Amino acid sequence: MRSNYCGHVTEALMGQEVTLCGWVNRRRDHGGVIFVDLRDREGYVQVVCDPDRPEMFATAESLRNEFCVQIKGLVRARPDGTTNDNIASGKVEVLCHELNVLNASVTPPFMLDDDNLSETTRLTHRVLDLRRPAMQKNLMLRYRVAMAIRTFLDSNGFVDIETPMLTKSTPEGARDYLVPSRVHDGHFFALPQSPQLFKQLLMVAGYDRYYQITKCFRDEDLRADRQPEFTQIDIETSFLEEQEIRDMFQDMISSMFKNVLNVDLGEFPVMPYAEAMQRFGSDKPDLRVKIEFVELTDVMKDVDFKVFSAPAQMANGRVAALCIRGGGAMPRSEIDAYTEFVKIYGAKGLAWIKVNDVAAGRDGLQSPIVKNLHDAAIAHILERTGAQNGDIIFFGADKAKIVNDALGALRLKIGHSDLAKANGLFEDRWAPMWVVDFPMFEFDEDEGRWNAVHHPFTAPKDGHEDFMVTDPGRCLSKAYDMVLNGWEIGGGSVRIHRADVQQKAFDALHIKPEEAQVKFGFLLDALQYGAPPHGGLAFGLDRIVTLMTGAESIRDVIAFPKTQRAQCLLTDAPSAVDEKQLRELHIRLRNIQQPA
Repeated sequence: MRSNYCGHVTEALMGQEVTLCGWVNRRRDHGGVIFVDLRDREGYVQVVCDPDRPEMFATAESLRNEFCVQIKGLVRARPDGTTNDNIASGKVEVLCHELNVLNASVTPPFMLDDDNLSETTRLTHRVLDLRRPAMQKNLMLRYRVAMAIRTFLDSNGFVDIETPMLTKSTPEGARDYLVPSRVHDGHFFALPQSPQLFKQLLMVAGYDRYYQITKCFRDEDLRADRQPEFTQIDIETSFLEEQEIRDMFQDMISSMFKNVLNVDLGEFPVMPYAEAMQRFGSDKPDLRVKIEFVELTDVMKDVDFKVFSAPAQMANGRVAALCIRGGGAMPRSEIDAYTEFVKIYGAKGLAWIKVNDVAAGRDGLQSPIVKNLHDAAIAHILERTGAQNGDIIFFGADKAKIVNDALGALRLKIGHSDLAKANGLFEDRWAPMWVVDFPMFEFDEDEGRWNAVHHPFTAPKDGHEDFMVTDPGRCLSKAYDMVLNGWEIGGGSVRIHRADVQQKAFDALHIKPEEAQVKFGFLLDALQYGAPPHGGLAFGLDRIVTLMTGAESIRDVIAFPKTQRAQCLLTDAPSAVDEKQLRELHIRLRNIQQPA
């Protein structure tokens, strides 16, 4: 039905007859000549309809936006002064000889070039939204990313193997999506949060290099960068050390960026988790922001200001500061807004000091808290922060987690602001890195027990095996995350492959043998049959493509996404089901409040 895509009609086809199919983006009647901007997935071409072909011209007069049409015509140069350098076909046009309407369209609910559409409108009419060039560009780039990943993995001996979508519910940190079984009354499958257990089974089975690009599911509260179903580049390999695994997949991501965007990511700094938290309050620091935490816990233990001294004396407390170059010009209203912002992360407030004249010491500072700090503390603050005239210093003082979360978020908010960019506190570049040496366990104060930071099959660092029993808080793991521009785009670990080490991990987590057998028995049984040393990682395809396209939302790189309330506005899912279906599943609904 066609010889070429619209976006491929260029000067190379000058003087040739072409057959094109696409959608009417716009029809323009110039008093005797009709111009049609024809669009397909590859771009636009201008079609000229002259009245010297009456039947064709009558059809052209009937065209409206989003009609699906076929045209046949001659490629010719555009008249002088009418070229369009913004599109590939901008120096040519197609003189239409024959025009067929393949399907008419009702009036669209919006113009496809309207940049002010609400997301609700776009997701409700997603099919039309996907016709927009920006969305088609995003999804085509997504395809190229997936192909580049597949090409790399195939060339390195990896095999694409599918794993089940209906599986067993296992504790992996988030809620499972459950699927009731009609055949087995009262029993449920779970949709996989990841193929973690199955890819380990494949390693035991001898498929030493596995991957798949697959859907994963988590029934959790959503954020801007999360979806209830997301796409994961899942990888596992045997007989490679941690460093070899990281090197291989750093090469994969670097080559993919080079092939798809012609971007050289350069070096990947490697930073231990403890250093990342100390310097940035985050395990996924955005290295483009040139603002770091300044540690003040030791300085504040003996000050009169209880807001600082009390956390400084706590076993799990922290006092830290951010020095913002040029921030002294901030109005009080902006400081107040930042104060409200950090409260989202559990902070009770935001102390600050404006530095008007650093040489004048106490007298050169402007702040309601200065009077509560002794001279030695003030001197340490100015020395450690390196504050200069015109700067502002923000403080966080609380439990270490609250300080890290609150000041870490504030660092990013200020670091991406116009003030930061004007004062050299933000560097516009690609900033990849590895974060390594994660804690093996974290203590849950509410439950009074240790939990796995990643999952119970993450291997401890060499020499840390006994810490799992004697001092779980000291035990570090062979876990690693790849971070890009402040987003965790991938992460994984070397796995435990020995039964004695696995038992120590279960003991630290207070998982009894019978409980472990119920939850993970099929994996534990398999590990007994000469399980090889193995490890891997998984990358979030949606997040990677969002970063590469510069999209505002992860939903802009997914064909049919859910809203932040986990709804599909296009299909109106989730929705009620027929009572007969529920009876077949032996399910009865109770206390269901119908929406208003």
